Amino acid sequence: MGAIVALILLCDQLIKIYIKTHFQPGEDVAVFGNWFVLEYIENQGMAFGTTFGNKMWHKLALSIFRIVAIGGIGYYWFKQAKAGAKTSFLIAIGFIIAGALGNLIDSMLYDFIFPYDPCMAFNHLEGSGIKTDCGFFGAIETRPTGFLLGNVVDMFKFDATWPTWVPIIGAKQVFPAIWNLADAAISVGVIFIFIRQKAFFQKK
Repeated sequence: MGAIVALILLCDQLIKIYIKTHFQPGEDVAVFGNWFVLEYIENQGMAFGTTFGNKMWHKLALSIFRIVAIGGIGYYWFKQAKAGAKTSFLIAIGFIIAGALGNLIDSMLYDFIFPYDPCMAFNHLEGSGIKTDCGFFGAIETRPTGFLLGNVVDMFKFDATWPTWVPIIGAKQVFPAIWNLADAAISVGVIFIFIRQKAFFQKK
């Protein structure tokens, strides 16, 4: 099972490093026609670009929560493996752990590995109280930097829209969020457990 976690982590990080070193911020490239796109963005919050406040302690709290959650899920994973849980259940938990670790690595290390540009739009954070001079744009408030405070890299985007005849959501994007492999791994693991919950959590 550990090999699955390692493989997902490796693929997630290789993709993120490639995007950061080969794409300009906001650059997008169509992969499959016009419906699936690689678009380089960074987010300061949770999965799928959702945010979590504008102060240093907000991001620090989120990263610490990730560490605690990974530790708790990892311990549960180990106990279930010792108890002889179904392989498919252990794989699903492994997907969740791998995804959480993948995004945590970004927050932990990317501010040290890659150059930090406080004037880049992804690093702007109104209300942070940390100001920097961005020339033509004047003084801009930027995010805090350091261990557990880095952005998470996202790149996958479905650029498809619903048919215009569909009520309410017609002509809107099918899935507007931009995500990464780590987000996908967490989602797949959670959805699989939800679908198979009766088989995984049988009453004795």
